[in-house]
Amino acid sequence: MAIASLRFHHNSALFPKNPCLFQNSHLHPPSRFSSVQYRPRIRASSAVAVESESSIEAQDTPDVVLFACPICYEPLMRKGPSGFNLPAIYRSGFKCRKCNKTYSSKNIYLDLTITAGTKEYNEFKPAGTELFRSPFVSYVYERGWRQNFNRSGFPGPDEEFNMAQEYFKSAEGGVLVDVSCGSGLFSRKFAKSGAYSRVVALDFSENMLRQCYDFIKDDATILGSNLALVRADVSRLPFASGAVDAVHAGAALHCWPSPSNAVAEINRILRSGGVFVGSTFLRVSSSTPELLRPFRQRIIRDYNYLTEEEIEDLCTSCGLVNYTRTIQQSFIIFSAQKP
Repeated sequence: MAIASLRFHHNSALFPKNPCLFQNSHLHPPSRFSSVQYRPRIRASSAVAVESESSIEAQDTPDVVLFACPICYEPLMRKGPSGFNLPAIYRSGFKCRKCNKTYSSKNIYLDLTITAGTKEYNEFKPAGTELFRSPFVSYVYERGWRQNFNRSGFPGPDEEFNMAQEYFKSAEGGVLVDVSCGSGLFSRKFAKSGAYSRVVALDFSENMLRQCYDFIKDDATILGSNLALVRADVSRLPFASGAVDAVHAGAALHCWPSPSNAVAEINRILRSGGVFVGSTFLRVSSSTPELLRPFRQRIIRDYNYLTEEEIEDLCTSCGLVNYTRTIQQSFIIFSAQKP
């Protein structure tokens, strides 16, 4: 069956919930990735049984070098069908040679959190993060919630996407990670644009990633494209240092428990010259009435809504350069680059 027309569900026989890993399967890089030269190489192997060193060497493939262990940042070994797309990644298993920890796709997305696979232990994030793990909020996000952002000056997803694309000109052809992707509103646009060799839709919310899959499962142009769904913590990104060309965070920074940890991680995974583009709500802008400023400073500070000056200072202190921004009412979209 052609990959572009493939349909799969997490309960289907074709794509079992626990992927079957075969000792003798071999991975071959798709030709469309053969031009990627600066990526560190990884040895692909089974998430269940580690093969001999010579056998692993023979399975080198550039489409699997991207993911790294969130504990030690060692590149993950992969065993399963080749290709960087939802069906292939769902049927693959991943393993860290150093930590001996395995990772697999779960409910369509690849779980690369530190707590992946734990049976008893669980942990909760601050209220601003936990809110978006709710099934209800995840469902309504693109069905009314996001549309209200225009009241604060957000120009709308299409225009915001175009603005981001302008900032990402130098990263075209590379790897783009859409952190805090939510239901994949921008991830789908990036994947459809054809401007990037690989697109990773990444979020901490399991339900947001499920919604993302629900939006793309009936669109063959995206389902068979170079798109992966990954669950991860923005303060512990599962990528090797310098492995990513572009990072996008749309309307996200205010939801992060620690923006400084997140931006430092983004700086770590970007290659030299890589671009970070983010948008968020400003706590106070030039259009905020003086009478409302004390109120916004006192209440909204708890949710990491920042000022324009704080955002620039944050990017600079985390080692990013060439900061630039566009502001419209309480909406800001900004860009910074890794030296």
